[in-house]
Amino acid sequence: MSRHLQKMIHVGCRELGIDSEARRALQLVETGKASMSDMTETELTKVLKRLKSDGFQTRSALPKHKKSARKDVRLIHVLWRKLGGAGALRDPSRAGLNAFIRSRFGKTWGAELADVDMLQDWVQIDDVIQALKSWGERADIDFDWDEHRK
Repeated sequence: MSRHLQKMIHVGCRELGIDSEARRALQLVETGKASMSDMTETELTKVLKRLKSDGFQTRSALPKHKKSARKDVRLIHVLWRKLGGAGALRDPSRAGLNAFIRSRFGKTWGAELADVDMLQDWVQIDDVIQALKSWGERADIDFDWDEHRK
């Protein structure tokens, strides 16, 4: 969490036009410490709050997607996250999942898929699930199925 806060402080300073020397001075005033590596999470949060009071506005870097209505499509997302969390993927993002589906199934399905949540055919959905499960087995990833049956 503290690394995330440090990144947020750097982004805030960049957006507010605060250089590194001024940032260290601000940190010293707010926490008594000039270096972020010496700060606790509470102190980093205090610096971030100061930046927000000076006009820094945080925003999500990723667009929010609605949860798919289909449980089987949501399982695809779960499997992809598990593969990403285990380090088996180069691109664990949603764009990476869409690229995987296009490269693996695009020619056989004969249609260009824009987004995984557009899948409606249960056979295609099952093809993706089985491919991800096989990938997980090859990567020695233990999918905890009991967790997803609830």
